[in-house]
Amino acid sequence: MADNLKSQIITQGVARSPNRAMLRAVGFTDSDFTKPIVGVASAHSTITPCNMGIAPLAIRAEAGIRSGNGMPQVFGTITVSDGISMGTEGMKYSLVSRDVIADSIETACSAQSMDGVLAIGGCDKNMPGAMIAMARMNIPALFVYGGTIEPGHLDGEDLTVVSAFEAVGQYSAGRIDEVRLNSVERNACPGAGSCGGMYTANTMSSAFEAMGMSLIYSSTMSAIAPEKAVNTELAGKVLVEAIRKQILPRDIITRKSIENAVSVVMAVGGSSNAVLHFLAIAHSAEVEWTLDDFERIRQRVPVLCDLKPSGKYVATDLHKAGGIPQVMKMLLAHNLLHGDCLTITGQTVAEVIKDIPSEPSPDQDVIRPWSNPMYAQGHLAILRGNLASEGCVAKITGIKKPVMNGTAKVYESEEECLAAILAGKVVAGDVLVIRYEGPKGGPGMREMLAPTAAIIGAGLGDSVGLITDGRFSGGTFGLVVGHVAPEAFVGGAIALVKEGDSITIDANAKLLQLNVSDEELATRRLQWVQPAPRYTRGVLAKYAKLVSTSSLGAVTD
Repeated sequence: MADNLKSQIITQGVARSPNRAMLRAVGFTDSDFTKPIVGVASAHSTITPCNMGIAPLAIRAEAGIRSGNGMPQVFGTITVSDGISMGTEGMKYSLVSRDVIADSIETACSAQSMDGVLAIGGCDKNMPGAMIAMARMNIPALFVYGGTIEPGHLDGEDLTVVSAFEAVGQYSAGRIDEVRLNSVERNACPGAGSCGGMYTANTMSSAFEAMGMSLIYSSTMSAIAPEKAVNTELAGKVLVEAIRKQILPRDIITRKSIENAVSVVMAVGGSSNAVLHFLAIAHSAEVEWTLDDFERIRQRVPVLCDLKPSGKYVATDLHKAGGIPQVMKMLLAHNLLHGDCLTITGQTVAEVIKDIPSEPSPDQDVIRPWSNPMYAQGHLAILRGNLASEGCVAKITGIKKPVMNGTAKVYESEEECLAAILAGKVVAGDVLVIRYEGPKGGPGMREMLAPTAAIIGAGLGDSVGLITDGRFSGGTFGLVVGHVAPEAFVGGAIALVKEGDSITIDANAKLLQLNVSDEELATRRLQWVQPAPRYTRGVLAKYAKLVSTSSLGAVTD
């Protein structure tokens, strides 16, 4: 509590009055020095619609903390708009921002001896960044999601930001005209909130609710709904009580609760980025967790929800249909969720969802009944082979052909590949290889929504494969494989692929194979020369020096 600061000062033999004087200047009175100091880490920003509604939520969080008899202290952290930076050099900063966010929250909370922290975030990296910091510091903590965007509408069709990316590919392929292209762009994003499908932001918010680090139902609320503000104020009260009870993040973030979170990610058809982020979160919480754990869970958990990008519905539809608690209860009823895991409220998972029915309402079709899932197994497959000896991630929902033998077309950057797609140089049977976009080589492991959406827009989603040591947006679907490790920059086999090579992508056999002899690969390896770093100073240069392989979560500590 606030007296933690006092005791530190006394221990150090320093008069406490100057420190109290600083706190009085920000509103403390005599009685406040016995209350817990609670940080409110606000990712408010008008850079992105995902975060533009967070400032009012921070005010409601403050109110909740005060009503719980705590002392809120608001501070800011950064965000990057993936949607705006997508397809540009700026996208290299997106994954980097996850670690900057984690470092900034740790720095503020630890420097000011805060007793707990409530983080409010919207865009993709706000969530894992905050959770990494919470697990590192291990002070009572709670995450509040800024909320999802309402869908856009055009001619009776729900739109999301991915609709705009796909429209570019449709226009380039001559499938729509410029009028339609502009109409999609103008209507895709109607206001505040994070991207509306089960993309990375909604995936991570859903996972955190399942893990017990966010309040029930909070992960699928609309950013502009009154209930979002009410829920945020309640979160402030709950956190103060958790501080009093000393419920710590590492009491909640355990191997079993991460299994719960990943099971929900599979059940809702969530983003491949969840693989990278949960490896990093587990690392920060000192929980044993590997790529093989994702595959183990994938094999036993069905995809229950019909959600974009490969399905029909958006997160607000899921909320109306029963939200993440309904999905959790179905998993619990079939012994695929650990009901004894602790949540931030002090209740167990089973206690939190005890009043929810075991089957979804028949009056909706967003959440399928257990007997009729979208897919019998999860959608995030971990592949290995001579092209990815450390592993890689394939998102296999919405594809008609889980096996492909194709001809390599090799690109040294995302921009090169996108230009080829838009110019009509990519044809059925091609396997596009985008390399030197990994954690170190990019650096920053850019998302590849622009080329993958262009492939879908051109009508090639079922006949063209794409592999990369970079990442994919949560909005990506099709026969795509990311997080290929080791990456090209450190001499991974993806660096040795040549134009015209035969490549096999086999989701059934969990295989990514370059069909070239070991002897030929050994010869190519001797000829390979590591390229010079693309950045030698600044944030990206520091990141490239520190970051681990993607198979370990691309962690920097």
